[in-house]
Parts: sequence; C-alpha cells; structure tokens
Amino acid sequence: MHRLEHAHVNCYLLEEGGKLTLIDAGLPDSHRFILAAIHALGHRPEDVEALVLTHAHFDHIGAAKRLHRDIGCPVHVHPDDAYIARHPYRYAHERSRLLYPAMYPRAVPVLAGMAAAGALWVRGISDVVPYEGTGTLDVPGRPVVVETPGHTFGHCALNLPNADAVITGDALVTLDPYTGAEGPRIVAGAATANSEQALSSLGRLDATGARIVLPGHGAPFTGGIHSAVAIARTTGAS
Repeated sequence: MHRLEHAHVNCYLLEEGGKLTLIDAGLPDSHRFILAAIHALGHRPEDVEALVLTHAHFDHIGAAKRLHRDIGCPVHVHPDDAYIARHPYRYAHERSRLLYPAMYPRAVPVLAGMAAAGALWVRGISDVVPYEGTGTLDVPGRPVVVETPGHTFGHCALNLPNADAVITGDALVTLDPYTGAEGPRIVAGAATANSEQALSSLGRLDATGARIVLPGHGAPFTGGIHSAVAIARTTGAS
C-alpha cells in the first residue's frame, strides 16, 4: 500500500502478487508522478490491472483518461458518479465555489497548486466499469467497498482489512482544499453535494474500525477511524 501525493491530492497504489491497483488518479500532471512511482516500485505501467475511483471529481480523475488510453487499465466507478466521470465539472455542490478563496485565504495556495497541476483542464472519461456499493472488488489488494454518499452521491471509501486501513477518499479528509483547514473533516460545501448526508456516512467509515485513515487530501491519520470520525463530526460542515 503506497500513498502518492501531488498538488495536495492523494492517490494510492495497492500491490499484490506482482500486480497493482491505482486508487484515484489525481490531476492531469499527476500522470508522470504515478508512472515514476510505478517504476520506483519495480513495476511496469502494464502491471496496473485496475484504476478504482472513490468518486469522479476533477481532482480524482485527472490522469484517468490518459492512463486508460496508454496502458489499457479499466476505470472502475460507482454508477452514480459515471455522469461526473464524463463531465468532471458538472457536479452538485451546496455553496458557490467563488466565495471560498475570499472567505478562506489559507486555501489560496492549495487551490493555486491544484490549478498549476491541471485542475482547470481535466478531460472526462466515458469508458468506465461500474462497481456496486458493497462487496469486495476483484482487483489487486482486494479492497472492500464502503458506500459513503454525500460528497458525491456515488462516493465510496475502500476498506483494506488486511492492512487495518481505510482509504476514505473525500468522505473524510485531513486537509480541506476549499478552506485550507487541517484535521479530520468533511469537505466544504463548495464541493460537497449534501453535507448532512456526508456527515451521516461517517458512521459507515466508523464501522470499519480501521487503525489507519488514508484520505483523498491531507496526511494519513494514524489515530484510528473512530477518533477521526469523532473529530469530523465535531467540526461539522463548512
């Protein structure tokens, strides 16, 4: 299990039996760093058997189309996020994104870094493989799907029981790109479809009991999912 961070966005590589699963695909410029990480682990790009998306926002599918084209890995996404995968900027959100940089100046360097990595030029992808909101995915690493709607309506976390870890995507982050705030929390309404639903979905993350929390943005949280969820609930929506 390997974390790749670029421009304040995390991707993860799961390694099993000489094969790889990539969880999320960052921003367009993340492509070269993903390939570099694959080679650094002693693998070839063709060893990536699957790209699994926690959700289809632009900052999580940035390199997806190119990876699918170049190495042929299937792109897996929950059916409720397939439309966003095709249209990365057409997604539900509660509040205007334009207000946040003025309201939260700490977020400006984060958003600027994401923009520099191609956040404004993400290409959608229509050739996707749907996965259900429950069960174990038949891909290297065997992640267990935890349906966590709210950030998007098809958002799913991925539990890794053998590693005592859960990849939370943007259902729970330790850095909110839209406010610059750190620590366990849900993402601001600038990019969250339904904050009330997102807070409710924290219960499903809590049920994993994982010791290591691997978010879509920010550093890993090693204090356990129970503690992370408690902090996120106390912090609430923004």
